[in-house]
Amino acid sequence: MVDDAELLSLAQQLGAALAQQSSQLSLAESCTGGWVAQCATAIPGSSAWLERGFVTYSNAAKQEMLGVGADTLQAFGAVSEATAKEMALGALAYSHADLSAAITGIAGPEGGSAEKPVGTVCFGWAHRDGRLWTRRLQFAGDREAVRRQAVKTALQGLLHLTLGTEFMK
Repeated sequence: MVDDAELLSLAQQLGAALAQQSSQLSLAESCTGGWVAQCATAIPGSSAWLERGFVTYSNAAKQEMLGVGADTLQAFGAVSEATAKEMALGALAYSHADLSAAITGIAGPEGGSAEKPVGTVCFGWAHRDGRLWTRRLQFAGDREAVRRQAVKTALQGLLHLTLGTEFMK
């Protein structure tokens, strides 16, 4: 299982890289409920690089706060790479940040389907320079395990985006 020390270590590494570049971060979280932001704000000095976070649990919040299209939600659902992409882009559009991460998924124990079982999590990472990645992953474990793995993946993706290295290629 992913532990708190691992998440905080990733957040520290990310914060150091962002501070070195004088870059700022915005976050759009659904199934993680602000957990990535919590990891970031656990780091002293994070106010220098964490610009803002959006917890958009409902579809209405995704639309109203991040500009996710109703047509995207209708066609692909809240848990989709298309929605994660629009969430990440919205987190940039509605902030002053240089890069963003978005997470939307089904942490369980209910809510899964044959097409999108419990543990399905979609991610989006975006940078103002035009770089954009999305991923759909399947995590095992209970609700907390799924959420911890999602937080770790989001932080890893942000670190790679900040450092300009490839991630999950």
